[in-house]
Amino acid sequence: MTASQRRSLAFWLIGFLVFLGVVWLLRTILLPFLAGLAVAYFLDPICDRLQRWGLSRVWATSLLTVAFALMVMAAFALLLPLALHQLGDLVDSAPKLLDVAREKFQVLLDRVNQSVDPNTANQIRDGLASSFGGFGSWIAGVLTGLLSSGLALLNVLSLIFLTPVVAFFMLRDWDGFIARLESWIPRNQVDVVRSLAGQIDDILAAWVRGVALVCVLLATFYAVTLSLIGLKVGLFIGIFAGFLSFVPFVGAVGGLILAVGMAAIEFDDPWRIAAVAAVFLVGQAAEGNWLTPMLVGEKVDLHPVAVIFALLAGGALFGFVGLLLAVPMAAVIGVLTRYAIQQYLKSQLYTGNDLPPPV
Repeated sequence: MTASQRRSLAFWLIGFLVFLGVVWLLRTILLPFLAGLAVAYFLDPICDRLQRWGLSRVWATSLLTVAFALMVMAAFALLLPLALHQLGDLVDSAPKLLDVAREKFQVLLDRVNQSVDPNTANQIRDGLASSFGGFGSWIAGVLTGLLSSGLALLNVLSLIFLTPVVAFFMLRDWDGFIARLESWIPRNQVDVVRSLAGQIDDILAAWVRGVALVCVLLATFYAVTLSLIGLKVGLFIGIFAGFLSFVPFVGAVGGLILAVGMAAIEFDDPWRIAAVAAVFLVGQAAEGNWLTPMLVGEKVDLHPVAVIFALLAGGALFGFVGLLLAVPMAAVIGVLTRYAIQQYLKSQLYTGNDLPPPV
């Protein structure tokens, strides 16, 4: 690596570390701005199309911002009251749900005690207790971090009112903003940075569009089918499981546990409980074999394990802001890693050309 390349690498590495430091310091106030930036990013292609149809940038931005805000408010007005009512029912049923789970677990332990050696049974019981305890503490820590470092310190009204304002100004000035950023790039690296930025943009846009559509379809399927089966909190659990499906397997598993637990409390007929479980099995099979391959596709090139790690790490480090930044940062790191590997495979370090033989 030449001296110039080392200086360039150091420059970008320092810039990345400074960016992370700024995000960490300002994480308690960044949420409305990041949300507005995300809205502007995804509405910009539509705004450009409206401009090509003859609208000015200001009118196109105003029209899109108002339409987006009305759609969000309509969705909340239609679904939020019923979902909150069902959430209250779920909270009221939580003690009974825990009692049922404890009884089922005790029955399982009794069967274990009858079929294995007592010492082995005690070891299994202690291992399960410590595992579930550790897992519960980890989940509680992540949730506490999310609440304390993110939403708990934000005024919800500021999120509601600031996001459309930020989205409007960012969308109006998007092209100039991008042009100014590009003007700051070192001139000898403009083509490389532009190519990498294009790859990141393609991956991120494809991932978000595909995953958002998958989540909406799964939420609709879960909510409708669970409600038709007769589960009282089917709408809430369906929406919860569907929109949590942006984390691979978490939405289906979490919804399955909640729904089957509530079904065990509400229903005496085993077929209804089995039908609830079948809903999530069908939904997970459809997601893995049809929805995700068709709507997300292989172009995204974000491995599910990378997405899970990025979301957990972002949430633990930066709270809710970290969740918003997790997938974009994973896309950036993935593109840069692949570029670095390509450069390594072309370098003398890999090929061994013109290098002194090993001693």
